[in-house]
Amino acid sequence: MTVATGGHSAADVLATVADWLGAACLVTGALLALSAAIGVLRFPDTLSRMHAATKPQVLGVLLLLLGITLRLRSVADIGMILLVAVFQLATAPVSAQMIGRAAYRSGRLDRGLLDADELAERPTGGGSGDGRAPSR
Repeated sequence: MTVATGGHSAADVLATVADWLGAACLVTGALLALSAAIGVLRFPDTLSRMHAATKPQVLGVLLLLLGITLRLRSVADIGMILLVAVFQLATAPVSAQMIGRAAYRSGRLDRGLLDADELAERPTGGGSGDGRAPSR
């Protein structure tokens, strides 16, 4: 049975729409990944570079994965792409945290750029090592 779309079946129309949406996601994701790379190269300090390396890069990769999923449409491929997306979402925040912590501890950041410095306000010495103040 054909729909009144010029002799094309509904499955063909949906496949074409999915292909176009996939292409749009691929282009948008690639542009976001490119903007992340440019930000890492151009931003002056560690915190700005860390932001550029995580925020648009993760969204760009997720859009690329969505575009690939819309193009492939295989259950095995979708499962693998889902695993890649989960690992990307799990590792990017951890790596940004570690980069930020290393920059803070080594003094390689401009403290004037910080709105709040919770680590400087932490009590020192006599604690249990878990970041809490010693009990009295």
